[in-house]
Amino acid sequence: MFDLVPFGKRREESWGQLMKSFNDVFNDEFFAPLKSSTLSFKTDIRETDHAYLVEAELPGFTKENIDIDYAAPYLTIKAVHHEETSAEDESKSQVVRKERRHGEYVRRFYVEDIDADHIQASLKDGLLKLDIPKRQRPEGRRIEIQSGE
Repeated sequence: MFDLVPFGKRREESWGQLMKSFNDVFNDEFFAPLKSSTLSFKTDIRETDHAYLVEAELPGFTKENIDIDYAAPYLTIKAVHHEETSAEDESKSQVVRKERRHGEYVRRFYVEDIDADHIQASLKDGLLKLDIPKRQRPEGRRIEIQSGE
């Protein structure tokens, strides 16, 4: 007649199983290109008196795959990734598995009062470094108040 399971407990277990099944489907490698295209790369930004220092993690990218553009007041870093891997059966030359991943990662930063002509960029070991000098503002000067005579 009555189960020994408390009311609602069975429903919670069913919901948990459904969510686990749903997560298992979308955690599959088949969906990896879809998931990775929505991710962004990690960036650190530091400010000094004279410049902004940007470090962006772009492992696996070459400088040919990275585009840096400044259109006032936005600095855009765009990295395009084309990856193709395959595993073939050596004895029969039959493709067993072949994957292609294409992704585009874009970050835009709002920066103003910078010297766009002197931005320097370097890429080493998957770390993109940007040195963005600030535009030198003219020093203010104190104006003496003259007597009203």
